[in-house]
Amino acid sequence: MNLTKRILIAMAAAIVLGVIVNLTASEGSGFHQFINDYLINGLLLIVGKAFVAGLKVMVVPLVFVSLVCGTASLNDTSRLGRYSVKTIGLYLGTTAVALAIAVTAALIIQPGAGIEKTTELAFQGKEATPFAQVIIDMFPTNPIQAMADGKMLQIILFAILLGFSISHSGEPGRRVANTFNDWNEVVLKLVAVIMHFAPYGVFALLFNTVAKEGFSEIVALGAYFFTVIGVLLVHALVVYPALLSVMAGVNPLTFLKKVRGVQTFAFSTASSGATIPVTLRTAEERLGVKNSLASFTVPLGATINMDGTAIMQGVATVFIAQMYGVDLGLMGILTVIATATLASVGTAGVPSAGLVMLSMVLTQVNLPVEAIALIMGVDRLLDMTRTAVNVTGDLAVTTTVAKWEGVLDEATFNDPKAGELEADDESSVKSS
Repeated sequence: MNLTKRILIAMAAAIVLGVIVNLTASEGSGFHQFINDYLINGLLLIVGKAFVAGLKVMVVPLVFVSLVCGTASLNDTSRLGRYSVKTIGLYLGTTAVALAIAVTAALIIQPGAGIEKTTELAFQGKEATPFAQVIIDMFPTNPIQAMADGKMLQIILFAILLGFSISHSGEPGRRVANTFNDWNEVVLKLVAVIMHFAPYGVFALLFNTVAKEGFSEIVALGAYFFTVIGVLLVHALVVYPALLSVMAGVNPLTFLKKVRGVQTFAFSTASSGATIPVTLRTAEERLGVKNSLASFTVPLGATINMDGTAIMQGVATVFIAQMYGVDLGLMGILTVIATATLASVGTAGVPSAGLVMLSMVLTQVNLPVEAIALIMGVDRLLDMTRTAVNVTGDLAVTTTVAKWEGVLDEATFNDPKAGELEADDESSVKSS
């Protein structure tokens, strides 16, 4: 059985057992105390946190080394400029489409109609970072500090500059490039080792979430919850396949089958940043995108491509406006779309960061930030789902740009077995 199937089985088992525990372990009972002390806050907490830590520890070295190798291998350095323009353009374009669909669906369904507002709501908002400061913060003053802080845009820029310098330094550059290529092989092998523990990590993370959260909050906010879920599914299963079919000319069903593993990782971790190692491996080995492109588009997408987050912000803004009886009007709706598009670019790829950035969107249309507290109860499950959509978008855009630039190996893309981690591979890794 390959790794993807084992992950899906672990995911299904975690959801079923989590629901059973949530419904049967009544507050204060001995069973509830045992589950809470020894599983949720004990063994499974350790397994889940250790798995996420293993993924996160690989993000910076993988992105840095891979991007240096990719940039250094570019014979035509003007390609990097084309990569940047096309990738960023598609990322922003899909985000705007996601927001338009989200706002339209919310206006039609009206999830906030009939919801009573309360004066007891509380949420600590966050001031938006000025756009000029966002641009300034992209430039590293200390690359080592940027790596320690995980500032992905600074790491990307430094890696590109270093790779460009290596490719233009003659023989010394070739020696350094060979060293980075060796490091790249070692880092990718380490990623493969960590991925073999994925079924256990996915089970632990999902079981803990479902067992603690349950579905009581979903019932109370059902219209909002299912509106967001519906738009997320439409974006993932309609918009991205249409992009791949019309603009890249590849089979979207093949794409969706190959990205299931990444979606599961993203769903369980609720962090597109932590999923970068899996996303990058899938782009190169499962979809056939050359490293020179994937090493740039994937980490950039995890930083600025937040279609799922934008969908939540669009629906949540309309939901809150309806709850308070505020008519946004055409200008208000356009403001929501523009502001949420920019906010999604500035949203960190970590769990629930979208809620913090939602405060900026609400402020722009004069809605109370405190109302965010109302939707926090269901946001964890929505956060997991929209993260899966985010990484799907990263790979869809990466595949599309790769086809445009002629760096997509279509034989690998069309091979259903390409890049799969089989049980035999796991045994060989363990024995080595």
